[in-house]
Amino acid sequence: MARLAAGVVLVTAHDPDDGPGGADVGMTATAFLSVSLEPPLVMVSVRDGSRMDELLERQPYWAASLLTENQRQTAGRFAMKGRLSDKLLFRDLPHTRGGASDAPLVDGALATVECHTEQRVRAGDHTLVIGRVLAAGLPQVPDSGPLTYYRGRYHTLSRGSS
Repeated sequence: MARLAAGVVLVTAHDPDDGPGGADVGMTATAFLSVSLEPPLVMVSVRDGSRMDELLERQPYWAASLLTENQRQTAGRFAMKGRLSDKLLFRDLPHTRGGASDAPLVDGALATVECHTEQRVRAGDHTLVIGRVLAAGLPQVPDSGPLTYYRGRYHTLSRGSS
């Protein structure tokens, strides 16, 4: 499956129960896709037992920011094992809070979607989280293509290819 190119997104959610004022949580995902247009549904695969899996089991609101080729560092930082705390990562990440999900939305992303979980499906060592799209945004991104993941590395699409 490493030979299947995939888009890269930052999945985020706000945990209102984590301390005073709550805390933001984020994870890089390449298993993210559109499921349905009517109703608008998307899906993300999260590793069982991960912080995001635990949070999305009890918090139904979340978001995904489709990352640009210029956001490779953001993808890498939120994908690292033994990484800095989410609190420190979000402090360094330009973002706004989603009105529908209260989740962080990455500034300068290709697009953002805010979701409410409709269904969770166990699949091996992951859970497929299917969310209804509550809001979508198309920020103005100057001449930037999508960040992709292929054969274990981040890549950009060639300009002018079809």
